[in-house]
Amino acid sequence: MDRVDLKPPAGTVGQRADAYAAAPLLNCLLREVAEPVPDPGERPVHRLPGTGRLLRVRPGRRPADPEVHSAGAWHRLSHAELVKLVAEELRRHTGLSDGDLSAEMIDSRDTVAALLAARARATAPEDPYLRSEQSLITGHPYHPAPKARGGGPAAAWMPYAPEAHAHFPLVLLGVREDQVAEEGDTRALDALGTAPPGYRLLPAHPWQLDLVARDLAPAFTDGRLLRLGTTAFDAWPTAAIRTVYEPRRDLFLKFSLDVRITNDIRRLWRHDLLKLRRTDAFATGAFAAMGTPAAWLSDRGYRTAAFAFEELAVLVRDGLRGHLLPGATPLLAAGLAEGFEDSPPAAGSDPQAWWEAYLRQVVPPALTAFGDHGVVLEAHLQNTLVAVDAAGMPVQALFRDAEGVKVLPDVSRATGWERLVYCLVVNHLGEIAAALAEHHPRLDPWPAVRRELARHDLPEIPALLAAPTLPGKTNLLLRWTGADGAAARYLPLPNPLATG
Repeated sequence: MDRVDLKPPAGTVGQRADAYAAAPLLNCLLREVAEPVPDPGERPVHRLPGTGRLLRVRPGRRPADPEVHSAGAWHRLSHAELVKLVAEELRRHTGLSDGDLSAEMIDSRDTVAALLAARARATAPEDPYLRSEQSLITGHPYHPAPKARGGGPAAAWMPYAPEAHAHFPLVLLGVREDQVAEEGDTRALDALGTAPPGYRLLPAHPWQLDLVARDLAPAFTDGRLLRLGTTAFDAWPTAAIRTVYEPRRDLFLKFSLDVRITNDIRRLWRHDLLKLRRTDAFATGAFAAMGTPAAWLSDRGYRTAAFAFEELAVLVRDGLRGHLLPGATPLLAAGLAEGFEDSPPAAGSDPQAWWEAYLRQVVPPALTAFGDHGVVLEAHLQNTLVAVDAAGMPVQALFRDAEGVKVLPDVSRATGWERLVYCLVVNHLGEIAAALAEHHPRLDPWPAVRRELARHDLPEIPALLAAPTLPGKTNLLLRWTGADGAAARYLPLPNPLATG
């Protein structure tokens, strides 16, 4: 494959950080709040209804160069000035005062600056799969603070940042046997080291251990917990930050992390863990019945300490090798959308054939799981791997994360379908389509999506193809109003699938 021209923002580290951080914030503002002004001239102009101010940006998948109109002229906004503008607009628009979001937006920008500096000194992994997982400098393209790290100093989180190409050993703890809580298949944890008699092995993420150290101090004092050193190997953090991969053992482990990342504190919550095996069994059964190359990476089981059930929980997930087609290379879909060196969507001479192959791998499993098995996959960019052959053509899709899966009738069919359409079509296919169109301007990606969807006989498909709008998640308003991150709120977006 050819080398990809990623066209990152130019300028100093600070200027580049401003540009990276402004793009998703502007995407949110323009989607959720701003009103387009008719006949704006060369650059799109938007009215902010709360304050009445006019805002213009350089358009595109990643809007840039925000300017506000004042005293008869346009004035360029730094990221800090943009945050102030957004905060004032949202106070007027919602009638609510700011909670933590402004600080998170600043933290997200400062995180990007620190990551850019760290990446300049770091060596990217040779493995293209790991490179794709660690490529997300922009992150979620429609979140106001996608890179916030809880406001802590960079020294606390940088050693564990996937975007800085981090890799690190895990801490090994011993949990007294009468304090172990577990469910499912956790045998892989016992192979990570040796626990003394009367104890079971429990790996811990070192950042999480630092975060909850004070709460755990009594357990170390009275012997419920022991420190057993660290693993003899390094693990690589994936895009999810709290999930790591150890390539030689082909092992994924997902940890709690008491840090807000995008909309949620990223703990493994008790209520999710207690329903994990049921949800995972539904997903595993659905994929087993499909008889296609598509695969589900099973969340096999979890282990934790009863006295720190959420804080120390670790989840064991299927590795890749037992699922991958021979010779195929898995790549994170979010990495394909953002772009990285040798990223297939920007390479190759036949983007139409590539896109049709991509759709054939990704769309049918998600629709079949829903239609035939009542399983609503969270098939967004960060939960989907797309395996490519030696020529970079998609040959297989792999899905993950039982925590985000919904099962009918736990949710209604209408609710499940709306969630699937958002995750699969808006979040996932919309971003890959936009990346393709950016690199290949003569390609219209949506007719191929329409054809692929029309091949499936779900009763919801005709309405989807004819609907004037699709559901778009409102992450800016969700965070400003302090809503639960799981309480998705949608607004209507123009449907590129509709024939009109």
